[in-house]
Formats: sequence, C-alpha cells, structure tokens
Amino acid sequence: MVKLDLTKVAPVVEAAEIKELCARVEKAQESLEQGTCPGNDYLGWLHLPSSIMPEFIAEVKATAEVLRKECEAVVVAGIGGSYLGAKAVIEALQNSFQWLTGDGKNPVILFAGNNIGEDYLAELTAYLSTKRFGVINISKSGTTTETALAFRLLKRQCEEQRGKETARKVIVAITDAKRGAARTCADKEGYKSFVIPDNVGGRFSVLTPVGLLPIAVAGFDIEALVRGAQDMEKTAAQPFEENPSAQYAAARYALYTKGKKIEILANYQPKLHFMAEWWKQLFGESEGKDGKGIYPASVDLTTDLHSMGQWIQDGERSIFETVISVEQPEHKLLFPSDEENLDGLNFLAGKRVDEVNKMAELGTQLAHVDGGVPNIRIAIERLDAYHLGQLIYFFERACGIHCQLLGVNAFNQPGVEAYKKNMFALLGKPGYEAETKAIKARLGEA
Repeated sequence: MVKLDLTKVAPVVEAAEIKELCARVEKAQESLEQGTCPGNDYLGWLHLPSSIMPEFIAEVKATAEVLRKECEAVVVAGIGGSYLGAKAVIEALQNSFQWLTGDGKNPVILFAGNNIGEDYLAELTAYLSTKRFGVINISKSGTTTETALAFRLLKRQCEEQRGKETARKVIVAITDAKRGAARTCADKEGYKSFVIPDNVGGRFSVLTPVGLLPIAVAGFDIEALVRGAQDMEKTAAQPFEENPSAQYAAARYALYTKGKKIEILANYQPKLHFMAEWWKQLFGESEGKDGKGIYPASVDLTTDLHSMGQWIQDGERSIFETVISVEQPEHKLLFPSDEENLDGLNFLAGKRVDEVNKMAELGTQLAHVDGGVPNIRIAIERLDAYHLGQLIYFFERACGIHCQLLGVNAFNQPGVEAYKKNMFALLGKPGYEAETKAIKARLGEA
C-alpha cells in the first residue's frame, strides 16, 4: 500500500497540528460521500474503482485486441484529462527506449489533439503515412479545438490510407452517451464507442475507458491497475489515522495556512515524469480558483538538482516538497569498477545503481529540510500497474478532500474558458461578432 511519511514537515507544521485537522478532514470526507459538496454532480470517480465489473474490463480488452492486431501505431486524440492519465501510466510502465526496442508485439502509442502545433501535426501525419494506424478519439463534446482539429486530420488520413471499412474498425470513439459532435460522428460512421460517464470529469477519468483503453492497447494490465485503485479506495475509507489520502490532504492544508503556497512534486525515477504532469492538472485545475490553491510544480531528480536544485535549496521559502519514491526497481545494475579510477568513483563499485539513487534521494531530502523546505515522502513498492492504480486513487481522494478544506468546487474549471473566448473572437468564429469587434478595438485594430 502507498506509504506516507510526514515527519519532515516539522518544524513548520508539527504532527499535532495535522492531527488537529482530523475533524475537518472527516467532515470533508462526509461531504464527498454524501454528495453535499459543491460540484456534487461530478462525484462518479469517488467509488469508480469498486464499480468496475469484469464484463466491462473484458469489453475494453477485446476492443484493445482489435487495435493491437490491426495497427502498428495508435494515436490517442485528446487534451487535458483525456490524455494525461493514459500517457502517465504508459510512460511509467513501458520500456524507456520503446521506439528503438519495439518487438512488434505492441503498437506504438502516440498522442495528438493536445496542442495546436502545425509542425507537430505535420510531422505526425508524415510519420503515419507509412504505418497501419488507428485512432482513439476522446472528447465529450467533439468540439474542443485542439482535439477536433487533430481528429479531422487523422480521420481523413486513416480513411485514405486504409479505406473506409478498415477505418471503421480502427477508429474508436470515447465520448458522451447521447449528445455532441463526437457522438454524432461515431454513430454515423459506425465506430466502436465507449461512454465517458456524465458524473466523471476529465482529470478524474483515468479509470474510465479514457485511460483504460489506451493502456490496454499498449499491452499493460488494466485489471491490476483497477485492483490497485480498488484497494486504495478501501484504505481511503478508513479513519484518519489509517488513511494516507486524508493525512496527505491535511498536511497540505496545514502547510498552505503557514504560507507554503507552492508544492513541488519530485521523483527519482524518470518514468514518473508524466505522472507528475497528470498530478499537476489534477490539483491545479481542481483547487486553483477563487483566489485560492497551492501551485503544483514538479521536478525530475536527480536531473533537476543541476538546474532547479539551487532555487529549491536557497530560494524564497514559499515551497514544500513531495517526493514519490519507488522502493524496488524492476532491473538490477551494478556500479562498475574502473582500473584508473579517474572519476574517483571506485568507492561505489559493486553497489546497485538504485542504492546510489536512494542515497541521493535521502541526501537531498536532508539538505532541503535543512534549507527550510518541508518534505513529504510518498513511497510505492514497485512501478507496476497495481501500485500505479493505488497512487492514482490516493491522489484523487486527497485532492477531493483538500478542495473541501479550501472551500472551493473541485470539479469545475471556469478559468479554462477565458482563453477560448478570446481565441474564438480573434479567429472570427460565427456567433462571436460582438466579441471580435471588442477585442479588435482593444488591440487597436480597425
């Protein structure tokens, strides 16, 4: 199970101060469980793991097998929560050099629809021009600009390269049950489709088809992923003293009230880079509103100790650090001996590389704590599907609790719409005539 160590948040926050928040945390938990919190129509994630049935897993795996059989590459078209969870899990589980070592058993998983980069899309379509590829289109509405643009390009290319009949087999829609452009397209074209539950927001959707289908196509064990989340769901229902999600939320809130407004998520395992990206969206989009919220940042260590390390050690003391630590690596590699010892590192000869990494982690923690940075440590036993499932639900539950402590609606994102309105006005979208006129006047255009 996920292990949480809060001993290094003192002296900024003492253990007694965290424990004093127990009653407030339990009230926050109660508001989630009883659906009395703001945004209560988006609580489908709360007991999602335990609601996943074997028949549903079988359906996802069967669809994944079609794509695995028919495709050398599969493009996941989605943005935000519609791609970050899947990318986080796939990057954490796959060989770091998948591009070079692929044995043909698993399709290459690519991502699009998360930017409007012309060069990116041009290079993607050029790469796909010689591939048997398929598409997983993930969008509730089907009208999100980034994803809709990518899907237009990919749909046309897939049909031209593979023919309409094959395209129907290798394009899958994950969308709303009844409405929206993506649903209309899927029904018209006859695509296999899965439903994004109405009561699950994008950033909480990893354990829906949004995340499970791409992960299964990549060849990973979605049953183990779900089982890990189910076990953490049970743990997160325990009293405060046995509930790591509740304790993490309480510690974050206590630190926030002491002026620690930035949380830096650190890892010592490069495969976790995109887990941090998913975490940043989960917490940033959930709690960053009403002038409140901890700013979520991330670093990959030890790499970023040679860049951001200086700021963390000696910069403004508005930060705290949360470290994800993986206790057991999947491979064994010993530090080699060298006869000349020009680098002076023979004292490490014969040690596991992971032991050196763990001592770097411990040494950094001690240095940062000495430098006035409170430190939280989250440990998982292995970097496998089961423990990633635990970690995902651990963070989701903690996020829900912390937002209740802050007094914000965890499940809306009103600030995300601001850029869209300006962009549509600048592009002259029909229906935005007044906004177009106003923004041109603001920019000094005729």
